[in-house]
Amino acid sequence: MAERSRSHNSQRMKGYVYILECSDGSYYTGSTIELEKRINQHKDGRGANHTKKRLPVTLVYVEEYLSITSAFEREKQIQGWSRAKKEALIDGKFDALPNLSECKNETNFKYYKEEK
Repeated sequence: MAERSRSHNSQRMKGYVYILECSDGSYYTGSTIELEKRINQHKDGRGANHTKKRLPVTLVYVEEYLSITSAFEREKQIQGWSRAKKEALIDGKFDALPNLSECKNETNFKYYKEEK
């Protein structure tokens, strides 16, 4: 019963998904229930291994969610995106996001040519 209660409470906790720009220009995407505390942990070298090795880091993007579960799902979605798509999100170029989602290689159906 305790597991269900804990899970239910995590659904109610507000969550944040954030993107940090690291000193080498790479991006780190994470989620948390305490944004300021987590960002300070990253800045102090107490965050993820990726950011520890690439200090200093700068917060470049934040989204707020009603639950940490939703924020975590969004984190995983953004982590799968290309650098170009993350930069469009950071820059607020939301109209560009669908085009950046499309596969551009020869496996895309638009480029498929049937053999006769």
